Amino acid sequence: MVGAVGRGVVVAVEELQRIPMSWEEYLATPEHPRHEWVDGVVVVSPDPGWRHQRIARMLANLFDAVAGLYGSTSGNVRLPADRVRIPDAYATTRLEGLFVERPVLVVEVLSPSTRSVDLLRKAPEYAEAGIAQLWLVDPDARTLEVQRLVDGRWQPHARLDDATPQAEIAIEPHGVVAADLLDLLDG
Repeated sequence: MVGAVGRGVVVAVEELQRIPMSWEEYLATPEHPRHEWVDGVVVVSPDPGWRHQRIARMLANLFDAVAGLYGSTSGNVRLPADRVRIPDAYATTRLEGLFVERPVLVVEVLSPSTRSVDLLRKAPEYAEAGIAQLWLVDPDARTLEVQRLVDGRWQPHARLDDATPQAEIAIEPHGVVAADLLDLLDG
């Protein structure tokens, strides 16, 4: 995090840090701060803001209510090609060990500092890992897009916005969740 001072006001600027590190060194690091491991580099990101965390927590709680799923906002997801990512939330069928192996779905809450990484890097990595659904919440655009993996590619599954803020979304084969965009963003 970098600070700028002007007229007695400190303004924080979010910045990702990239630190070269071996797999063994990565495993020995403490759990906090949030850090991912991508191609031999640890990517340290600042903690998300309260709104970002609230949206992720609400979705994790929603997934927790589906039979056979555990929703969470913390955990390292191990992906192919020596990558470990930390989605904002995810749903899995079991919680064990240091890493979540192939969750049923992952959630990314888009923010200006991580938007391009979430869409251009993480989304294809999640597809390569065979994760069945990707939920993208854009608080600025006021949308929730759910994509499902079909033949290795993301396909639209559901889209919520201010005109259509509610939907029942299937998480196959586990069941259906009732999602409410207005509750997520404004509640």
